[in-house]
Amino acid sequence: FALACLCTCWRAWSVSAGRHSGGAEPDRKAEETMTSEATSYNDRIVREFRAHAGHVGGEWAGTPLILVHHVGARSGTERVTPLGCFPLDDGRYAVAASSGGSPRHPAWYHNLKAHPSITVEVGAETFTAVARELDDAARAELWPTMVARHPTLGQHQAKITRQVPVFILTRQD
Repeated sequence: FALACLCTCWRAWSVSAGRHSGGAEPDRKAEETMTSEATSYNDRIVREFRAHAGHVGGEWAGTPLILVHHVGARSGTERVTPLGCFPLDDGRYAVAASSGGSPRHPAWYHNLKAHPSITVEVGAETFTAVARELDDAARAELWPTMVARHPTLGQHQAKITRQVPVFILTRQD
């Protein structure tokens, strides 16, 4: 989930996690306000993460977080998104694109698919990684462990018809 999502109280707030409850499409000004609020929220998390070597307080206290630097699939703009992550025993990290149970994938999902070579920050360390979306079998194997650690992730999946994608981030340097 990205703090705007993968991040989420496993509600997965994604930087661009503008939520829409249904009905008519929100107007452009409302969308811009939601995006601006999500960006501001994520910016605060990023600052706190960096100031405290990867630790943040509030609703994220105790949650393992990672900062993912990714390039916009269409815009080409570099962005930094804080995400909740699942450290794996082999040094890799799993992140779930739940977007807080939104019916749409978070923007960072599309960015990682288009540009899988990324930079990540974990604690006070920064390194290059490759993001790979798990296939159905690999996701099915890992998913129960992720939900057991963070039940809200399963609640997000239960709210939507799309399957929440899971990426594995593998260190390259």
